[in-house]
Amino acid sequence: MRSLGLDIGDKRIGVALSDALGILASPLLVFEHTDDQTDINTILGLVRKNGVECIIVGLPRSLNGTMGPQAEKVRVFTEKLIEKSPIPVEYRDERYTSVTAKNLHEESSRKNSPKNKRIEYDAMAAAVILQSFLNETRPLEYPPE
Repeated sequence: MRSLGLDIGDKRIGVALSDALGILASPLLVFEHTDDQTDINTILGLVRKNGVECIIVGLPRSLNGTMGPQAEKVRVFTEKLIEKSPIPVEYRDERYTSVTAKNLHEESSRKNSPKNKRIEYDAMAAAVILQSFLNETRPLEYPPE
């Protein structure tokens, strides 16, 4: 099952995509926030183009688990997305993912590959959120069947 991960910010939205088996999440792209309807259309276009069956949205709760102002903005946007989406949309707690994404981004930026230089932090954060979801919903079996 292919899934799409979203890291929604005030200025940009990071997007990650899983492989077709739903095992590995990879950064896909980052796009600039314009308005909610345009952003939703962009996301749903990616859903159609990539055969996505589930959208995972990072919810930026505070460290004590409460919903702060940014989490409320994400929730309002996501409710609009849910209304338009033909597939399930789920929230994923994104606490502690920023540090992981930052470390991964710095590591990939050190490599000389032009592809790694293009991967932006927000897409990396979306991949961390999505990978966390994938790990919980589909634990890797050894040996794979």
